[in-house]
Amino acid sequence: MPKSKSKSKGQSTHRRSGQRQPNDLGRSLAAFKPDTTLVAVIEMSAQSWLVAGLVPCVERQPLKKLKPEAQMLLALLERWQREAVRAGCAVTRIAVAYEAGRDGFWLARWLMARGIEVHVIHAASVAVSREHRRAKTDRLDTELLKRAFLGWLRGEREHCKMVAIPSAAEEDARRPGRERATLVGEATRLTNRVKSALARIGIRGFNVKLKGAAEKLALLSMPGGEPVPPNTLAEMQRDLARRDLVRAQIRDIETARLERVAKAPATRANVMLLLLARVIGVGIETADSLVNEILSRNLRDRRAVARYGGLTGSPDRSGSIDREKGLARAGNKRVRHVMIELAWRFVRYQPESALVKWFHTRTASSRGLRKSLIVALARKLLIAMWRLVHDGVVPQGVAMREA
Repeated sequence: MPKSKSKSKGQSTHRRSGQRQPNDLGRSLAAFKPDTTLVAVIEMSAQSWLVAGLVPCVERQPLKKLKPEAQMLLALLERWQREAVRAGCAVTRIAVAYEAGRDGFWLARWLMARGIEVHVIHAASVAVSREHRRAKTDRLDTELLKRAFLGWLRGEREHCKMVAIPSAAEEDARRPGRERATLVGEATRLTNRVKSALARIGIRGFNVKLKGAAEKLALLSMPGGEPVPPNTLAEMQRDLARRDLVRAQIRDIETARLERVAKAPATRANVMLLLLARVIGVGIETADSLVNEILSRNLRDRRAVARYGGLTGSPDRSGSIDREKGLARAGNKRVRHVMIELAWRFVRYQPESALVKWFHTRTASSRGLRKSLIVALARKLLIAMWRLVHDGVVPQGVAMREA
């Protein structure tokens, strides 16, 4: 397939379809008409919601504290809309925003299903006072959100940034991979606990990953010939039992994934997954993580891909100062971890690829550069994987498995 032409940063056309985007997450591209637009922001907490609004033709700026219930919020917005109509302004647009956080995206999807425009603000993009001890209350937070949201609605660049709202199906598709990563970390933690307990009583060289390790622990003895203390033995056996349960859950997740792919291999996400899995060095778990976390998203260009992957730098340049502070880490940490691991695997399994040859050329004079340049390789590799699944462009020199 031919490569699509890249778009400049300010263009408002979609990368492939040529249609106008409603926004580019950094600013709104829809005209803001204050006389017909009801604006509301929500400061959300577990116990209550504080809703601040700008109602057309109403001088006061209402502020209402609600129970965390969507129906009460909808009734409040409709009441404010009726107030605007009574004051002589016909409200044709209701724009609501709240910060991304614990409540996720369910409220945004619920309101959008009822015809209300909803945006989720990236919390780190809202500018706050740099005073060491600044006042912080829910009321002040709603004022900050309202100011940031109004600037975004007016089309001011980088006034604040919005988070793309996934569908319920897209959000659910990420859960198995994230749960598996959590379970793998839990299994490693339990294994290390048992190893530490053995080292504490002087037993070394015992492989706790062996099948039936829990039963073999009772046969061990300490350096002086004494048996393992009963409480320590019971603790280690419980840890290994929990680890076996975690491993069984990991296997269940992996089996269920393969079954889902086998049932619907022609869906967009599964086509991407199967194509990535053909690349030597990319396993099914890595392919699944990349597809669900980044490659299935509608990103604008290669720069957006690298930024979302958290693989861009953070320069510090002011006057005579010119330095790099390292990775910005502003993107998806899961993508960043997966890509750096994949970059090291590529160096091993794809020695004839152009990207790995570039890496070896740049690090030939100093092996100390390998850790720094592996991030650059990961960034280039992520863009190459993005082009592979979207445009069908196989990276130069990359070996592929048979379909």
